[in-house]
Amino acid sequence: MIFVTLGTQDKTFERLLMKIDELIDKGVIQGDVIVQAGKTNYSSKNMKIFDFIELNRMNQYIEKCDYMISHAGVGTIMNAINHQKKIIAVARRAKFGEHENDHQVEITTKFSDFGYILGCTEVEELEEKIKMIDQFKTKPYESNNQSFCDLIDSMINE
Repeated sequence: MIFVTLGTQDKTFERLLMKIDELIDKGVIQGDVIVQAGKTNYSSKNMKIFDFIELNRMNQYIEKCDYMISHAGVGTIMNAINHQKKIIAVARRAKFGEHENDHQVEITTKFSDFGYILGCTEVEELEEKIKMIDQFKTKPYESNNQSFCDLIDSMINE
């Protein structure tokens, strides 16, 4: 099962669902596809789509899925990483009215560069990333909280 989540933004991300539908029809994506679509109004014969899913149920889908496809929201990415799930994150783009700016391009690029996700700055990259998913190894998140706290502590005590 593939779990797709588009977050809870007030903007649509129909381009991603259209691409997933296309890849299902092409046979690139196989198996059940469950979608948390948020404000994206989209219907498909290939996917089971929910507007919103409460957190416990969402975490159950994450635990059961083979991998995730998601918008590039930090909360979603971190949830997948903390569940040791493979995730392909696709950036929402301002030029399509999917977000206010292109910060998700930066998020996708950084998390991908660090090896936590397979990132797509454009939906056209999705097929290539899906073909890489079996070889992709999840990387456990390494928190930098202690270093940050130590830095703040040293600044306060100086």
